[in-house]
Amino acid sequence: MPYCQPMPHRDDTFAIKICGLSTPETLEAALAAGAEMIGLNFHPRSPRYVTPQRAAELAAPARGRTQIVALIVDYAPEQAAELARILRPDWLQLHGSEGPEQVAAIRRATGLPVMKALGIATAADLEQVAQHRSVADRLLLDAKPPKDAAYPGGHGRPFDWSLLAGLDPAFRFMLSGGLVPANVAEAVRITRPAGVDVSSGVESAPGVKDAGRIADFVKAARAAAAELKKAGQA
Repeated sequence: MPYCQPMPHRDDTFAIKICGLSTPETLEAALAAGAEMIGLNFHPRSPRYVTPQRAAELAAPARGRTQIVALIVDYAPEQAAELARILRPDWLQLHGSEGPEQVAAIRRATGLPVMKALGIATAADLEQVAQHRSVADRLLLDAKPPKDAAYPGGHGRPFDWSLLAGLDPAFRFMLSGGLVPANVAEAVRITRPAGVDVSSGVESAPGVKDAGRIADFVKAARAAAAELKKAGQA
């Protein structure tokens, strides 16, 4: 049974997600910029980590104004269900080594839509898309972390976006990894994603979000998506 009624989401809407928010000021900056999603990070090794209780406080003013995403790493289904009870997010983002069965189990346990992050470095990594596409509500294609990384994610490094050229054009995914205000428009033009996700790319230091960079990122991503939409209708 669901622990909350998620905020409705439309799969045909280009979504911009600002992840790893940890202060009321920067969360408000993401809302003011018009981000469709805000992410709260629950991985203890991340510099963006927040406790469930702190996350619930941060999420309160955002509820109903944007979609709240809880980023978790290798949670058991019962852990995910408990976090869902406390935070009442709109989405769960699985950013660990969760296989298709674990994704499905967490989805059943929480009753929430699930976004599964897949690390991409080579064409071989795209084999994961077919394995997870049928069990996740959305896939996030992210840069594969360095082998010695203490936590998942792109660590501010983009992957080769041309690797995605062979994907099914009907496949709607979100893009992450090394995105910044200066390159997000190019990334959108090349990969044609359903949305983009940024964390370190809008920071002045690890874990410290910058309101100006958030605004610049959202503006650049939104303009690029609008250009693609206009070109598709021409």
